[in-house]
Amino acid sequence: MNEIIRLDGVTKIFKDFWGRIKVIALKNLSFSINQGEIVGLLGPNGSGKSTTLKLILGLLYPTRGRISVFGKLPGDTFTKRFIGYLPEEDYLYSYLNARETLDFYGKVFNLPSNIRKERIDYLIEMFGMKGYQTRPVGEYSKGMMRRLGLAQSLINDPDLLLLDEPTNGMDPIGNNEIKNILVDLKKKGKTILISTHLLANIESICDRIIILYQGELLAEGKVDELLSPYKGERNSLEKFFLDIVEKRKEKEEAVYEKKEKEEKKEVDKELLQKLLHKDDT
Repeated sequence: MNEIIRLDGVTKIFKDFWGRIKVIALKNLSFSINQGEIVGLLGPNGSGKSTTLKLILGLLYPTRGRISVFGKLPGDTFTKRFIGYLPEEDYLYSYLNARETLDFYGKVFNLPSNIRKERIDYLIEMFGMKGYQTRPVGEYSKGMMRRLGLAQSLINDPDLLLLDEPTNGMDPIGNNEIKNILVDLKKKGKTILISTHLLANIESICDRIIILYQGELLAEGKVDELLSPYKGERNSLEKFFLDIVEKRKEKEEAVYEKKEKEEKKEVDKELLQKLLHKDDT
C-alpha cells in the first residue's frame, strides 16, 4: 500500500517575541497514513490536532522531526494540487453564492472552464445544495456553510483530504449524509484524515484512529482492535477514549505528587540544616 503521509519525531514549539517557549504543541509525534484509508485524528481541544494538519499542509514548519506528503516535503507546489483541505472555521466570501465560490476555488487550481462547470454541478448535487446554490453565502446556516466548505475541498478532485471538524454545525441527517459521502470517496481510492473531538461521528467509518493528548501520541491502531474490549457496548470509542485519557491523567497526577513530596523533603531538609546550624552558633 502506498504511504501518503509520514511524520517522524515531529515536535512543534511556539515561542514568544523574545524567543521564550510559549507552547509545546506537539512532542515527538510519529505516524503514517496509507492510500485509501480513513483515519481519525482525535483528542480534546488543545491536543495538537489542528497544528498537525497545518504542518502536513506546510502552513507551519516543525521545530524538530520530518514530515513527508506523497514522498515530498509539505507545501511542495506540485503535490498541493492533489490535496483538499477543510479548515475548522469557514472562510467563505459572504457576497458570493455556492456556484461562484466553487468557481473561484476552481480557478485557484487553474481548472479549465468546462472542467470547473462539470465539477461544480457534480459537487452541488453531491452535497444537496441545489435548493440554495444561487443564494449569497452570508445567508447560509452553519450546516449549509459546512457543506459548501466540504465541496470546495473537493473542487480539484484531490487524492488526499484533510478535514478539520467536518461535521461542525451539522444536524443528525447532515452528519449521516457526510459520513456516506466520505465512505464513497474512500471506495474511489481517496485518502482521508479527519480531525475531530466528536467521536460518535466517525467511529463507524474510520479504518484507524490516532489519539493525541497534550501534543503527544496517546494511542494508535485499527478501530476494531482498539475497541475489542468494548465489543457490544454503545459509544465504545468514547468509552475507550475516556478510559485512556483518565489513565494518563492519573499517571500525571502520580508523577506530580511524587515530585511535590520530593520538593517538600528538600525544603524540610534545608530548614532542619538551618535550625541545626543556628543551634551550633
